[in-house]
This record gives sequence, structure tokens and C-alpha cells, in this order.
Amino acid sequence: MSGEDGDVVRRDRFSGGPARAFLSSMDHDERLFDADLAVDRAHVVMLVEQEIVDEGSAGAILDALADIEATGYDALDGEDVHAAIETAVIERIGDSGGRMHTARSRNDEVATCIRYRLREELLDAIEATLVLREALVEEARKHRETIMPGYTHRQAAQPTTVAHFLGSYAQALARDTDRLVTAYDRTNRSPLGAAAFAGTPFAIDRERTAGLLGFDSVLNNSMDAVSTRDFLVETASALSGCSLTLSGLATDLIEFAADGYLELDDDYASTSSIMPQKKNPDTLELVRAAAGNASAGLNGLMTTLKGLPRAYNRDLQEATPHVWTAVGAVTPATEVAAGAVATATWNEDALAAAAGDGFATATGVADLLAANGVPFRTAHEILAQAAEQGADYAAIETAADETLDESLSTFVEREAVENALDPTASVASRDSVGGPAPETVTAALDQAGAAIEADRERRDDRRDRLNAAAAAFEREVGQYR
Repeated sequence: MSGEDGDVVRRDRFSGGPARAFLSSMDHDERLFDADLAVDRAHVVMLVEQEIVDEGSAGAILDALADIEATGYDALDGEDVHAAIETAVIERIGDSGGRMHTARSRNDEVATCIRYRLREELLDAIEATLVLREALVEEARKHRETIMPGYTHRQAAQPTTVAHFLGSYAQALARDTDRLVTAYDRTNRSPLGAAAFAGTPFAIDRERTAGLLGFDSVLNNSMDAVSTRDFLVETASALSGCSLTLSGLATDLIEFAADGYLELDDDYASTSSIMPQKKNPDTLELVRAAAGNASAGLNGLMTTLKGLPRAYNRDLQEATPHVWTAVGAVTPATEVAAGAVATATWNEDALAAAAGDGFATATGVADLLAANGVPFRTAHEILAQAAEQGADYAAIETAADETLDESLSTFVEREAVENALDPTASVASRDSVGGPAPETVTAALDQAGAAIEADRERRDDRRDRLNAAAAAFEREVGQYR
């Protein structure tokens, strides 16, 4: 059926005019091609099981869908992929193909297709975070004793370790993974059978179609089922949050590369088109930029959805592409970040040399004084004066003499102060839970590794259930072909 004749939904009514291209979503719908075919097949299987459609018609429809799948998306013509497929079925087998749309609307059909495809994207995003977390933990295990400067306000603050730094991002990504998993669970619910929004008089079995398609449950209220896009908001929000973690990691690695603390592998860098000596962290800069696309997707989605009345509105057609934008930005960025982390080389000598810069061990000395009877605020004042007078033992002793009623040695021996001034010793002393001391970090990395395994089991369980449902679904469809 040509575009001039209209599709099976519109026919000649509202089928022409300059608004037709404006209404079309075909440019965005290729993602949903396989999803719509699956939803159509499940619906047809349910209809024949419920004796709403006869087996002969069902078999012809399923054969036509198989032919459409083989022909491919580019052969379709219509207002959207859903109407285009239905039109193509009718073109192949005649009016009996229209039985495929019994007891459903494009409203519940579209919502189901989006969820069907999005859950796959979520599983891919979850897997990408797991790979990055594994890379961070593996590299951290190699650098539990690699001293480096730590920063606040991008100023040298306290010495820490590369393991402690990398572990901080592994922990943040664990929360990102969890948000993606919960977004998956709320996405994997079926609206199919809600029809336009008020259900249907046909004796359909919504649980059956949900099971055939691998959904965990159905959305009970039919009006909510077709109109809600909160699962898109949740997904876009989880992806945006993950992109912020990636952006921070990328910025830190870019800065460390500029400082000479880190060298990226050539596969994750490039040279200048004019300056041959340059090695630019281009991939990480694009990882950082992914946050812009992800946050724009979230903002665009929420702005589109704001204030929509129940139940279905055509605005929703413009909502979904925002999520595809976020998915397309964040998952590849996560994969690239994992590769960059796994292949980077840390300059341990340069890091160690810089670890004490800016009197970074001052807090450790203040803690030492506080542990030996000097009020912490007084110790803080002593070290602040010492920072201006040379930042060594002599400066600390002079500042203490000016501040305390007794000499520094009354409270703490010189050897202990000089030990606290050493970055390695300072790090080793910070063995509170979550601290950078090597033994503490080792325990934290063990926990991080266990969390990765647990999350991989969560991801694999959901993937296995989808695979099992797909295999059973294929067998059911085969009975009617």
C-alpha cells in the first residue's frame, strides 16, 4: 500500500497533506521493528488460544510476519512501524490480516514495544557498568600501595593511594548499577491488553501475553498502562546519574594525564593534526561529554511529559527518542571508560614525588597532636602557621612554641612528627573503615569484588529469564505455522 493511499489505520481519512510527514515516527522506529514483530506474534498466539481468532487466520498472520521480518524494516511504508507492519500483513494475506489488531490499540501496542526494547538496552547498560567496575577493582588491586596526592577544590589536600581513588569510582558505579537494575524491573511490566486505555470486551489473557514476551507482570490499571512513561524517566535518570560518575572519572584521568601521573594507552588517545608531539585524551573527553547528551535527554523527556492529561496524547511519540539518546550516549561511554582504565599506565615515581606537595601531610600531624592531648583546633592553628613558615619539623616546632604553653616535645616526640610528615606513613595510619591504608583498601576491594559478582548474578538472572521466555515463545509460535 503506498503512502498516497494511506496505511491500514488511516486509510484515505487524514492520509494526505503536509502534516503527514510531521506525524510520522518512521525515522525513529527502526529500534522497535523486532519488538513490534514479537508483540504481534504474542498477541496473535493469545487470540487463538482464547478462541478469538481461528487457527487458520493466526497461521497466515504469523507467516506474513515472518516474511516481513525477512524483508526488513526498509521495505515498510507507513505512519509508524506499528501501522506499517499491520499494513504489510494485510497486503500479504488480505483483510483477514486485520484480525491481528483485535482487542488491542496502538496505545498499548506502542507502550509494550518500548518496554520490550528498552529492557534490552538496560541489560546492556548494566553489563557495561559491571565491566568498568571490574576494571577499576582490578587496577586498584595492583596499586594498593601506590601513593598519590589527593585533592579537594583541585588543591593538594592529603596523600592517598591509586587504589583508594579507583575504589571510590567503583563504589559510585555500584550505586549506578543498582539504579539501572531497579529501572529494568519496573520497565519489565506489560501494558499489552490495556487497549486504548479502557480495556476491551474480548476475553483476553493479559498474563499470557506478558509471559510469552518475558515480562514479569502486567500493569493492572489500563489507563495507567498506556499513558505512563515513568519507566522512561527512571531509565533516563539512572543513565544520567551514571554519566555524571563517568564524567568525574574522565575529568580526573584527563587531569592526571596532564600532570604526568598517568599515560593513556594509544588506543584511547590521539595526536594533534598539526602538533606531532601531542597525545590527547580524546576518548575521555567524549566520555565526559556523554553527560551532556544524557542530561539533555532526561530534561527533554521530563519537559515533554510535564502536564500531560490522562490517558494517551501524541506528545508521547516525542518522549521515547530522548531515552534512546541517553542510551546511545552512556553505554558506549561506559565501555570506553573501562578500556581506558584497564590499559592506562600510572607513573608511580611521579605520584610518590607529588604526594606530599602542598604540605599534604599537615592533617596527619594535626591528628597526631590531637591524639596526644592537644585540642584539635589548637593543633589546626599550629599546622596552619607551620604551612606559612616552611612546612617541616622546624616550622611545626616554632609554631607550637608560639601557641602552646609547653614545648612540642612535651606532647609528642620528634620521630613521631617526622613519621607523620611522610606520605606513606600518613596513608598507612588512616586505617578507619573506608580509609586508604593498604589493609583497609584490600578489605574494601574484596567487598567491591563480591558486589560485582552479586550484581552480575542479578543481571544474568534477568537475561536467563528472557532467554527462557523467548525459547518457549518460539515453540508456541511454531505450533501455528
